[in-house]
Amino acid sequence: MVIPMAAVSCMLAFLLSCLISRASAQVTHSYCDNKEGNYTINSTYYNNLNTLLSKLSSHTEINYGFYNFSYGQNNDKVNAIGLCRGDVEPDECRRCLNDSAATITQLCPNQKEAYLWLKTNECQLSYSPRSIFGVVESFHWFSMKNSHNVTEPDKFNKALSNLMKNLTVVAASGDSRRKYATDSVDASTLQTIYGLVQCTPDLSETDCNRCLDGAIYEISSCCANKKGVRVVRPSCNIRFETYSFYGQTTKLDPDVIPPSPSSPSSFNNIPAKGTCYC
Repeated sequence: MVIPMAAVSCMLAFLLSCLISRASAQVTHSYCDNKEGNYTINSTYYNNLNTLLSKLSSHTEINYGFYNFSYGQNNDKVNAIGLCRGDVEPDECRRCLNDSAATITQLCPNQKEAYLWLKTNECQLSYSPRSIFGVVESFHWFSMKNSHNVTEPDKFNKALSNLMKNLTVVAASGDSRRKYATDSVDASTLQTIYGLVQCTPDLSETDCNRCLDGAIYEISSCCANKKGVRVVRPSCNIRFETYSFYGQTTKLDPDVIPPSPSSPSSFNNIPAKGTCYC
């Protein structure tokens, strides 16, 4: 039986659309920023971006979930940051970043600066022609909240405040491989709060503290007295729930010397505002 070429083309187009839809369905949030300008197909920036994204997760020596790389020169240089949540295993982290690299250029097809949070913030990816390493990015944040209110808000909020303060101290004091912390606290005899905070580890301890404090502050304005909240910024994110939502933190190799803060890897083929989703 010979299948007509038109039918084959339709089948391939359908399968491709399913793959794209599946990738898009995993997206928590994306932001395409026009302030740094746009690029055109086959331009130098376009080629540098594609080269960078294609090699982003191939650096197997980085097993702690943070990637910061540059490619290109001068105005066509692309700077990219990839970050996985602290409980995501290295192989899954690379898969998530590969999915992100394929998805972000579909959603932001010509913007020179773009942000993507994929798989319920399991990983995030951003790139820009400007320097983004070691910089607190407080714009383009978004929040998500549980639709249910807590029953004893005073007790709950006091316990939550203490939990978030403690987690911030732990995460900010992390080294340049990871700034991440999770813990839980009893808000009452019947209710436990589970919390998570994370910064991109290229931030200094002071800047990580500042970013997390700002994200925690947003809770009262967007999501007061809710059982669960996420506030996500490019440089840091926080989350709490009344159920456990994170896994065991992946272990860092104690024999590996942390890289210097804000010193991205670079490889080249030439010489050297907030939104609430409720």
